[in-house]
Parts: sequence; structure tokens; C-alpha cells
Amino acid sequence: MIQGQHKHTNKLIHETSPYLLQHAHNPVDWYSWGTEALERAKAEQKPILLSIGYSACHWCHVMERESFENEEIAAIMNQHF
Repeated sequence: MIQGQHKHTNKLIHETSPYLLQHAHNPVDWYSWGTEALERAKAEQKPILLSIGYSACHWCHVMERESFENEEIAAIMNQHF
């Protein structure tokens, strides 16, 4: 992969929050909180998995590294939430 390119890019790439941008290249199909996310969850009859945190939070980085960057976990999250 060429430096600066990412395997995954989700909707968070358009956000301004440092925390949300931190997750813009996770394999999870993240949505920011808003009408689009709520309408999709309702249409697909899926619960919402809500992640909250801040960019300097140590445990938020651990959760990202151990869960949100994991392809298998992301696939489960994308399928069920």
C-alpha cells in the first residue's frame, strides 16, 4: 500500500472532530450522530452501537486498536449494528 493511502475510509472522513477523524479509516462503517444514522438504523431494523470518547483518551485508543481496527470484529459490527 502506498504511504498515505488507507485500506478503509468511512463517513467520518468528512468530520472536524479529532476523535471522529481518528476513526475515519477503521473498517467499521461509522456514521456520526445524526439523522442519516438514525434513519439507516430504523430502515434496517438494527440497534445503534454508540462509541463516545475523546482523542486524548488512552482507553479509547486501546478500544480502537483491539476492536475497531480488527477486520473480524468490524464485520460483525457492520452486519449487526
